[in-house]
Amino acid sequence: VQLQASGGGLVQAGGSLRLSCAAAGRTFSRYVMAWFRQAPGKEREFVTAIRWSGGSTVYADSVKGRFTISRDNAKNTVYLQMNSLKPEDTAVYYCAARAYTVVVDSREYDYWGQGTQVTVSS
Repeated sequence: VQLQASGGGLVQAGGSLRLSCAAAGRTFSRYVMAWFRQAPGKEREFVTAIRWSGGSTVYADSVKGRFTISRDNAKNTVYLQMNSLKPEDTAVYYCAARAYTVVVDSREYDYWGQGTQVTVSS
């Protein structure tokens, strides 16, 4: 399984970015795709997740109403639309995958993409 994250960059506070995570290597219909982030000196934290089949979503309280996760089945790609970005959203963002159920513990995810840096200036 390969996950390829992209779309990070530098944006001013209040701006938007869209991250992409392209998945390859297997059928993902029974998988959960998630985004985590890790700021310098902090632990990796759960941001959001989506079940590939059915599309149900879960969000961390810190991003509810600002971030939206979605998927494109035809492209095997998951997106993270980030709006109203804040300086505290600055982190390396990682996509991850695991089978069946959504969990927020990063240790429970089996597959990881490389990180993509998101920097929000004030």
